[in-house]
Amino acid sequence: MIETQRLILRGWRDSDRAPFHAMGQDERVMATLGPLLWRDESDALIDRLQHILDAEGFTFWAIERRSDGAFLGFCGLKPGAEETPIHGEIEIGWRLAHEYWGHGYAREAAQASLDWGWANLEAPRIAAITSVDNVRSWGLMERLGMVRAPEDDFDHPRAIERLRPHVTYRIARPAVKPGAIGRG
Repeated sequence: MIETQRLILRGWRDSDRAPFHAMGQDERVMATLGPLLWRDESDALIDRLQHILDAEGFTFWAIERRSDGAFLGFCGLKPGAEETPIHGEIEIGWRLAHEYWGHGYAREAAQASLDWGWANLEAPRIAAITSVDNVRSWGLMERLGMVRAPEDDFDHPRAIERLRPHVTYRIARPAVKPGAIGRG
């Protein structure tokens, strides 16, 4: 579990299934991600993300708002998919319900995920991918200090035709500052 000032990033619960499915039925949320998700598809995605957590110790965690326990979406880290140029790297990703856009939650969760990754993983860099149309995610990647890697832009083989063109961003592990406290 990761805690920030306003958020908790945690493993998935059965109570997350209905609000996650509602996100997957929202055309605004899914406009740059793919077709609307049936309930069995959104449940299968939660199951895959929880399986990654169980196997790796990290995943795209569920985001809960501390003040009221509301489910906001997901954010976190996972191994990069085999069919992408970030296979073998750590991927950061996020998806929030539309009503939570524009409040800085994605940035807060993403920064906490990066901080967790640098503290707990030996990865030299962390990558992100998104469809060319997803300019909101591009903007967040850049605000996090990620840099576009146009040589690794690609057509995602699992995306629907109009969303196949994808961009790739990366951020290198920060240098350890003199006097910084190490892990352990």
